[in-house]
Amino acid sequence: MVEELVAAGIGAAVGIAVYAGVAARVVRQYERGLVFRFGRLREGIRGPGFTMILPFVDRLHKVNMQIVTLPVPAQEGITRDNVTVRVDAVVYFKVVDPANAIIEVEDYRFAVSQMAQTSLRSIIGKSDLDDLLSNREQLNQGLELMIDSPAVGWGVQIDRVEIKDVSLPETMKRSMARQAEADRERRARVINADAELQASKKLAEAAAVMSEQPAALQLRLLQTVVAVAAEKNSTLVLPFPVELLRFLERAAPAPGGPEAAPQPQPQPQTPPGVTAPPAPPELTGDPPRALDEPGTDPQDGPEADRPTA
Repeated sequence: MVEELVAAGIGAAVGIAVYAGVAARVVRQYERGLVFRFGRLREGIRGPGFTMILPFVDRLHKVNMQIVTLPVPAQEGITRDNVTVRVDAVVYFKVVDPANAIIEVEDYRFAVSQMAQTSLRSIIGKSDLDDLLSNREQLNQGLELMIDSPAVGWGVQIDRVEIKDVSLPETMKRSMARQAEADRERRARVINADAELQASKKLAEAAAVMSEQPAALQLRLLQTVVAVAAEKNSTLVLPFPVELLRFLERAAPAPGGPEAAPQPQPQPQTPPGVTAPPAPPELTGDPPRALDEPGTDPQDGPEADRPTA
């Protein structure tokens, strides 16, 4: 009798152990468990840890509550300004209601993926090319709202949507590059013109200062020569100042003006010990007459002028 009781106790213990092994389940920290009994959802969601179900009657379905990263395949579309582009994005979402995520939709991952692709094509058609390239934050918010609206009934919450890349045709890339080059060239010309204007104002002020002191121009010329000579050139070109030409022009006598007074001729110096010849007598009176003139015959003397008796 005792042996039968011991055998029965051992059999019961073995049965309980087998039942516990079959009925025991473990739910991880990032999961939640849904129990279906004969295909019907039981009330209450099994939290993380150890839990028990009825073998062959209940079925435990685990739902991941982590944030899921879902890449959206590149979608090709035409923007509002008639430019063909290819845009790809990424969607971050998580399950907030495990019951709705399992019951309301067949495969919530596939549903979110298809909704993201449709919304992305819609965003491409409503936006301009400049918005896709420079105003992505606003487009990300609009895309998130478009995906999140139907996903609320699926027990899914869209955490974030990001547009990763915008692919443009090669012709459009070249056109945008030319536009950027033209804009930079325009800004460079404006900057150069502004610099020339400021330089001209400074040069005008410097010229006004130099006009008050003409020697400042010569000093500036010498500074330029020193700066050029510092480069150790073999040939040095010295510019001729225009102010010097104007000075010579002012110093030259005007044509038709009064003649300069004759300068006295210097007397020749006699070496020491030599007697200087006497100076020629100074001629006075009438100038000498020619020989053929009357009264110039050498034979004619005072007697010739006497009257004949």
